[in-house]
Amino acid sequence: MVFIMAKVDIELVKRVMERNQVDTKVMLQVIEDIHMEMDNQPDEEGEKPVKKQFVFLASDPHGELEGKDLIGWVLQIPEEDSPGLTEERLFRSAYEFNMTKKGRKLPVRTIAEVCENVSQKISKEQKVWIKTKEPVLLLRTSNKVPILAASKEKD
Repeated sequence: MVFIMAKVDIELVKRVMERNQVDTKVMLQVIEDIHMEMDNQPDEEGEKPVKKQFVFLASDPHGELEGKDLIGWVLQIPEEDSPGLTEERLFRSAYEFNMTKKGRKLPVRTIAEVCENVSQKISKEQKVWIKTKEPVLLLRTSNKVPILAASKEKD
């Protein structure tokens, strides 16, 4: 018979044993045994998910951001990595894709083609997760919330 047990905090076990008046020596030995067993158990969860940050890669082929409507793609990269590496990761994804059978038939040559055609498996290997296959419009903001007249009257 296999028992499936929920993970329980060791402090909770200690409080329950104190409440049931378990001898202090026995309680300390049990807590020590639990710690040893926890250290000896392999991680059942396997690979922990990577913490990621969002990045917006703006399409600016002529280097003129001011006063233009910009489009781009929403991507994610590992949280601890520099956003400056994002474009290089897309280049590597394109290279890996172009080495596949499908990529040799229809190679990708632009970032737009990378975002639309490269599989998630390939981009994930390069540690970049493409969230939007189609480009999205970049909106600019002054980063200020206007104070409404109605809220001034209540003050």
